[in-house]
Parts: sequence; structure tokens; C-alpha cells
Amino acid sequence: MACAACNAGRSLGLGKSVSSNRTFVKSNLNRFRSSSLSFSFNQFCKESISSPHFALFIRNLRSRPPNLLRFHGFKSFSSTSNDSAEASEERVAVLVIGGGGREHALCYALKKSPSCDAVFCAPGNAGIAQSGDATCITDLDITDSAAVASFCRKWAVGLVVVGPEAPLVAGLVNDLSKAGIPTFGPSSEAAALEGSKDFMKKLCDKYRIPTAKYQTFSNPDEAKAYVKEQGAPIVVKADGLAAGKGVVVAMTLDEALSAIDSMLVQGSFGSAGSRVIIEEFLDGEEASFFALVDGETALPLESAQDHKRVGDGDTGPNTGGMGAYSPAPVLTGDLQSVVMETIIRPTVKGMAAEGCKFVGVLYAGLMIEKKTGLPKLIEYNVRFGDPECQVLMMRLESDLAQALLAACRGQLGQVSLTWSPESAMVVVMASNGYPGSYKKGTIIKNLEEAETVAPMVKIFHAGTGLDADGNFIATGGRVLGITARGKDIQEARDRAYDAAEAVDWPEGFFRRDIGWRALTLKQLV
Repeated sequence: MACAACNAGRSLGLGKSVSSNRTFVKSNLNRFRSSSLSFSFNQFCKESISSPHFALFIRNLRSRPPNLLRFHGFKSFSSTSNDSAEASEERVAVLVIGGGGREHALCYALKKSPSCDAVFCAPGNAGIAQSGDATCITDLDITDSAAVASFCRKWAVGLVVVGPEAPLVAGLVNDLSKAGIPTFGPSSEAAALEGSKDFMKKLCDKYRIPTAKYQTFSNPDEAKAYVKEQGAPIVVKADGLAAGKGVVVAMTLDEALSAIDSMLVQGSFGSAGSRVIIEEFLDGEEASFFALVDGETALPLESAQDHKRVGDGDTGPNTGGMGAYSPAPVLTGDLQSVVMETIIRPTVKGMAAEGCKFVGVLYAGLMIEKKTGLPKLIEYNVRFGDPECQVLMMRLESDLAQALLAACRGQLGQVSLTWSPESAMVVVMASNGYPGSYKKGTIIKNLEEAETVAPMVKIFHAGTGLDADGNFIATGGRVLGITARGKDIQEARDRAYDAAEAVDWPEGFFRRDIGWRALTLKQLV
């Protein structure tokens, strides 16, 4: 590709921001492995699987001409219900990289795609495997690009979808693309939009993308002096990837000074916290905006809104997300147009101008400012959000595999997406103690029954395994995404909470007010 980290660094003043994250990335990729999966890579490649369904799939896969494993032509589409004869012949096997709730939702949507022959997930998790939404590969090392490429060649994988941020920043897309394997996600250089907040802020400055004012510091004394000058509330962010824990919204000066010490003096986030961004506090309502990008064209997805705080009423510490819903009423049609014109398109053009074309999904974390009513960019993620992905995939009616392949090939201009007009909500069930320390290995029961308490309920697994007796057990902080669709946000909420109440897991908890902003706005209207 034309882009190189050094070029991006020279033009935007990034310097070491991308490479400084690699140690953190490599050390944290192991968190995506799981022991409770369907098959090991060695079993898979030795064809020692006895399932007749799997054997039939393999015979079909190997009997087709190789050209049917790739898309050689692409036609515009808008739904999955009426595929053309040509489209029905274009088949693909997909490998999803990752093992959380987001990846389960992607597997679920890909399995429903008419053009998708098979879905693999590495490493996946016990819930993905048990649901039948994908064939999980236990020990395919996703940190080893050569091993991933070898698997793709052996099993004629025509599309790789990278879920988590860490493999993106580590360069998995670069390596697979060089091997000629279509891979949805940005290069490691373009992933700096998430991997370095300083990179993102400099891009915003250069291309006049609205964001909070800020300063970047590596010296703790200078950072503290700036905080004292600005006053509280104020936001302190680690520059690099910090597993979703590198942002402190400090309501007092003491909180801000403590966050600076934690990151710059104590090194609590390692190299990811070797620089901090001190940012103005924005007052307003947060929202999430997603767009598929093929390097030049951006295709907006439906709106969503998540709940970051752990407690009801948006109280307590930030988490990876305790629930989400779609659509988000705060993002009106007019506001979505503003986001596309002032934030998304300038970002796509700016990255291309820097020689660093972005291909993948742009996830813009926005603040709709109270004082202006206009959106400002808080941060970028370079992958589907979690848990927002769960509600988006519940509403998507188009062929996801075709859309992602079109992005890989620079053909998004030919794509339109169809969405269910209904609403969707996900309620996250987490281990007691999360986002702090929590106990692993607690038994979860009644999941099958919970999925049947109401129509259009789906449980996405984020952190589950199986014990020796075949029981589901919790292996992480955020464990389940209880997701439901309904004619409106109220019905989707009722169904999701009915299902959550049916899950038998005394050691788990969930917020009981997901969607309150949307419901309040609906009542006001």
C-alpha cells in the first residue's frame, strides 16, 4: 500500500505513536483466546471432525470451482430476500477474527447472508460455538499472520473480518492483504485513528473536524500545570490502546491530577499511557455513528447509542458498555447529515490525502453539545462497537458479506443497505464487581429458555466457557448481551429485560434503565 507509518508521522507530527502501541497490542492479543471452543486448528486441518453436517459442508466447498469462492462481479443490492440469479452464484466462506459479543453478532449476521457459505471464528467462544452461528477454531493463533493466511488458503476463505482493535493495530490486515486475502479492516497505519488519540486530534486540527480543544503531554508537571490553568471538569486520556480503561472524566482537579500521576508517573497503562491528551469537558448527550468506508466512499449505517457507565442513571465508572439501542432518537436525520459532512467525509478525505486510505468501519463517538445542538468528535474506533454491533446486526436485513467485500474492493458506491424499521436493544449482563475485580467460573443457567421468553430475542456471548459438566460459565467481565427487536424501543426493551430476568446467574448483574434517554425523548414528543 502507499501508506507508511513514517509518512503519516511526518505529515501529522505523529512520530512514534503507531509503533509505541505494538508492545501493548502483542501482550493483550492473548485476551481473545478461549479454551471452550469447537475444534482446534490441528483437528480442523487433519479433518478429524466427525460431524456429518461439517463433512457435507467440506465436500460442497471443495467441489465448487475456485472462482465461486470469490466475488468477481458486484451488483447493487438492498435486501437479502430477492437475490438475482447471478448474485446467488457468488458464494464466500468467511473467517471472523475475535471472540467477544461483537464477533458473535458479526457471525450471526454473516450466517444469515445469502452469499455466505460458511462462517469460521477464531478463537470464538463457547456461546458462539454452541449457538451454531460459526465454527470456532480453538488454537488458530491470531497473532501469527502466516498461520491465519495458511488457514484461509486451506479452507478457501474468501473474506476475513477483523473484529477487535488489537489485531488491526498489530498489522494483521496488512499481512493478509499482501497475501492476497480480502480482509475487512484498516491497515495498522490507518488504525492509528484509534491506536493514537494524538494522531486523531492532529488529523482533526488539520482538516477542521469539530472536536474538543486539547493539549498533548508527556511531562507530568506540564500536564498538571495545564489542568490547573483550565480547571475542572476536564478529561484525561491515555494516548494509546488501554483496553477501554484509558479515559478519566475528572469532575475535580484532584481526580485529574491523580489520573496524570497514574498514567505518566506510575505507568499504569505502560507505553499506551506514555503520553496523555488533556481535553475540554463537553456537556451534552453521547451518540455512536458508524460508516463503512472503502478508502474513498463512506456508507452510513444506522444510528445507535450506548450506556458507558456501570450504574443506573449513568452513574459509576466507565465500562466497555452496559447496553445499547438502535436507532438513537438524538441523531435525527438532519444531524446524521451534519455528521457525514463535517466529520466522516473530511476524515476519509484527510486519511487519503495523508497517503493512508482507510478501509473498514469508522465508529465515531460523538457528543451532541447542549449549548449548540451540534456534534463534536470525541474519539474514533476503527471497528464495530461493542455492544452497538449487536443491535445493528439485529436490524440489518442486507447481505453483510457482500457489503464488506464491496468495501474491500472500493465498490461501496454500488451498495445500498436495507434495515428493519423496528428498534433493537441489548442489555449487557456482567460479572459482579465489573469493571473492577470479579470472579470467573460462575455457572450460568437457563439461557435456552431465556431466548424463547419473547419473539426476536437473541443472546450474544461475550465471555463464556464450558465447565467439565457442560455448563456455561462466566470467563470475563462483560459476559452476555441479551438482545431483542421490537416494533419500537419500548417493545424491544420489554423483550430484552424479560429475557435477562429469565437467565439464572446469581453472580451476574445488569443495568435496569437501558434506553432511558430514548424513552424520555419519546414521552416528551
